[in-house]
Amino acid sequence: MIRFESLSKSFMVRGQRKLVIDNLNLTLPTGVSLALLGRNGAGKSTLLDLIAGTQRPNKGRVVSDGTISWPVGFGSSFHREMTGAQNVRFIARIYGVDTDALVAFVENFAELGKHFYMPVRTYSQGMRARLGFGTSMGIQFDTYLVDEVTSVGDASFRKKSHAIFRERVKSSSAILVSHDMRQIKQFCDAGIVLENGRLEYFEDLDEAIALHRKLLS
Repeated sequence: MIRFESLSKSFMVRGQRKLVIDNLNLTLPTGVSLALLGRNGAGKSTLLDLIAGTQRPNKGRVVSDGTISWPVGFGSSFHREMTGAQNVRFIARIYGVDTDALVAFVENFAELGKHFYMPVRTYSQGMRARLGFGTSMGIQFDTYLVDEVTSVGDASFRKKSHAIFRERVKSSSAILVSHDMRQIKQFCDAGIVLENGRLEYFEDLDEAIALHRKLLS
């Protein structure tokens, strides 16, 4: 369960305050994988950050009764001067999981080769995304927050990413941001649409997609 209680978030943009999340009160159900839909700039990544706790709201709070991953995607944050392996060890200690097991899993999954033992500042954007996705999939969370990352890499790597993500959501929930509706339908059970700071929940995923497409047009 994830519950938003009077949640608001705004930013100063060119001297004006832009409201991204507007007094949101909503409870997302347990055991359901959700597609988070919305136009570019609607605030989807910001909402994922608020759920994860990596950003603080201006008002209100997010309440959860389970463990939540960090937002996994191109913006995944690692210490630039530490190696990939060192970052994974640090994360393992934070989340209280077996360090050696997580390092072994990520090294095998992310397919970074020698770069796994090089500073993250030397990584390409795609390499950082593979490191973040692999690290997240190596830890058992109740809810995974995923932002487009299953599109990273070549066809073989994408196939592997889809397979492990599908396996994880058999026993966990997910909130997935993607512009690929085929991917949305493959992994998600229901949908939430973010528009003008408001979030609407749809038990019927097709209804959420229909509204999203209407807003885009």
